[in-house]
Amino acid sequence: MPRETPPPPPEGGEVHEVVEGEDGQAEAEAEDQEERWARLLPELMSEVVRRVEASGGERWPARKDVVSCACVCRRWRDAAVAVVRPPAESGKITFPSSLKQPGPREFPMQCFIKRNKKNSTFYLYLGLTNATVDKGKFLMAARRFRRGPHTEYIVSLDADDLSQGSNAYMGKLRSDFWGTNFKIYDSKPPYDGAKASSSRSSRRFGSRRISPQVSAGNYEVGQVSYKYNLLKSRGPRRMYCALECPSTQETWENCLKTKFRKPTGNTVLRNKAPRWHEHLQCWCLNFHGRVTVASVKNFQLVAAADPNDPASSKDEETVLLQFGKVDDNIFTMDYRQPLSAFQAFAISLSSFGTKLACE
Repeated sequence: MPRETPPPPPEGGEVHEVVEGEDGQAEAEAEDQEERWARLLPELMSEVVRRVEASGGERWPARKDVVSCACVCRRWRDAAVAVVRPPAESGKITFPSSLKQPGPREFPMQCFIKRNKKNSTFYLYLGLTNATVDKGKFLMAARRFRRGPHTEYIVSLDADDLSQGSNAYMGKLRSDFWGTNFKIYDSKPPYDGAKASSSRSSRRFGSRRISPQVSAGNYEVGQVSYKYNLLKSRGPRRMYCALECPSTQETWENCLKTKFRKPTGNTVLRNKAPRWHEHLQCWCLNFHGRVTVASVKNFQLVAAADPNDPASSKDEETVLLQFGKVDDNIFTMDYRQPLSAFQAFAISLSSFGTKLACE
């Protein structure tokens, strides 16, 4: 009995089948390639990361090669985390989580902020050279929003997605009606057991990019307040900050895991008092060449002396954060331990805008 000839495939069906086969083969090859890299000995992975970092990967933009190693798979990420040291030890910003780790103790991290007045957006860059301003490495951005009687600055890793619902959301700064008292909120809890803010404007969903292992929300980690200044516009504003700073004792591996963190207590900062300059006949601060334009926004923050600890007065001369103007829309921002880049950026944002109750 003759066999029936099967009907021809529908138009385009054969091509579709071939394409599906090619896609499946490409995916299989990619998975096989990834498995080969993942099967390398941990010691060999670590050695590769060390060599990449040593061969020009210590500074941006070449440092992106170190980040690429951590993106291969989980085992490569673990190897990179074991090799790359946090900013407090290395003085380098590598991963997004570095932005919420304390800076180095012996020298400041030199950054600068670019302001776009048209859309009320501020961009933070890491300085790549010793120049006051250079091309820079983009770190994060913030946009100012008016919410009823309050002003909020939403901080994000993505300059094109500045919303609390974004996966790149890092936290925010919120002011009172007068613009003199601010609260800093982090997208992840600063320590185990921290309570998220219950205010309606602080509710949000999933911030996965910084740390997928912690719960989402807005957690208060600091306050900034401005007091009345007797010098008015002739001197810097009077500032006080109380911050929940990240611990310098926790390991790099545990910095993303809330259950390993414990409250560190508040770090209290105040603005450094200016000195009268006889020749210029004005109140001045020494920014060591990092600030070139006089502005009431310029400030330097130092640790407030503890009355119960006489030794703390020695730290009053060490500037932990300085912020100042170098052009119409460009400002330098230098910070060091115990502050993180995120905290320093939030404090600097509070300086923008008029403080009617203080000036």
